[in-house]
Amino acid sequence: MNILILGSGGREHSLAWAVMQNPKCDRLIVAPGNAGIAEIAECAALDIEDGSAVVTFAEEMAVDFVIVGPEAPLAAGVSDRLRAAGVPVFGPSGAAARLEASKAFTKQICDAAGAPTAAYGHFTDATSAKTYVREQGAPIVIKADGLAAGKGVIIAETEAEALAAIDDMFGGAFGDAGAEVVIEEVMQGEEASFFVLCDGETVLPIGTAQDHKRVGEADTGPNTGGMGAYSPAPVMTDTVIQAALDQIVRPTMAEMVRLGTPYQGVLFVGLMIEDGQPRLVEYNVRFGDPECQVLMLRLGAQVLDLMQACVEGRLAEARVNWAADHAMTVVLASQGYPGAYEKGSIIRGLDRLPEDSRHMVFHAGTGRDAGQFTATGGRVLAVTTRADSLQAARDAAYAMVDQIDWPEGFCRRDIGWRALKRS
Repeated sequence: MNILILGSGGREHSLAWAVMQNPKCDRLIVAPGNAGIAEIAECAALDIEDGSAVVTFAEEMAVDFVIVGPEAPLAAGVSDRLRAAGVPVFGPSGAAARLEASKAFTKQICDAAGAPTAAYGHFTDATSAKTYVREQGAPIVIKADGLAAGKGVIIAETEAEALAAIDDMFGGAFGDAGAEVVIEEVMQGEEASFFVLCDGETVLPIGTAQDHKRVGEADTGPNTGGMGAYSPAPVMTDTVIQAALDQIVRPTMAEMVRLGTPYQGVLFVGLMIEDGQPRLVEYNVRFGDPECQVLMLRLGAQVLDLMQACVEGRLAEARVNWAADHAMTVVLASQGYPGAYEKGSIIRGLDRLPEDSRHMVFHAGTGRDAGQFTATGGRVLAVTTRADSLQAARDAAYAMVDQIDWPEGFCRRDIGWRALKRS
């Protein structure tokens, strides 16, 4: 098979790595890719949000299967254009992608499906939003309604912070994503990520993980796109998983069918669990980043088979084969992230690190200059390991981190602390 993956981050590098393990893969192209991806696959310059350009490229390259990595092309309807052209594609339609592209839409779906989630208000102007905040008090969560690259969520501890966040969002801090806002109660409990595949009818769980959103250790500082993750998440017990499926995921999927927009692809279910009861935090319509990295290292080659079964409506007969193992990924980011940071610093030492089924460095924001890897983004590397225990995976991950020579980078040193404290 000739396979095309759209995207350029650590998620796409880990997807490419897993797909390459499958003997069905004859040729792999990643567009646009990054310097790390270029080590294992072909990279191509392509505007991945331009449906016509993607279809033309897929036809010219005789692509048999397309995997859409990020959310923006999905929201732009790229998967619709590919399906219309007869190109098999893993990823929901533009209409179904509203589960991530509009937080207000998700809340409406939850209301219709009876899915437990935070109490909320939806606003299109700052004055009404501020009135709601003053009525509800703080702490409170302010969310840009649209896509904001994982950064459009402010957990305001004080009313003043909430009012400032509203001004920022309506003032254009998150572009068009902040033209509307959703304001939620702060849910208590432990947050975790649950991943399922859906082919429009069947829902198949494929794994759990726990992300670390805050930039600083002990979960301090501003939210980021994710500073590390591990899988599985101990808080996601069999009982919690069943409750999430019965009360949240399956009712949502049924409501999407009722609306005439059945969901096909991977669904990232962000949950808050308190006293064993899950409530929905958010849906994402793609694999998370960096959660994807730990899932791919654990799932390996079977991922391609599962994606094909999803696209072809065969999930009812599919099975996920899990090893009794654990994976961890530690993100190395540029100093200053998630604020302003410099690009172009040289990263040394990657060539002496192992690359196998238990140790991988997935690249998120790297380039090449005079034969050396350079940092081109905020989140730059995801050092990912797999072992028989989470502690062993953690030890291996930080041992690899310590061999990387990059003074301009930093990482959190406490990834996995919740699960390790529990064990």
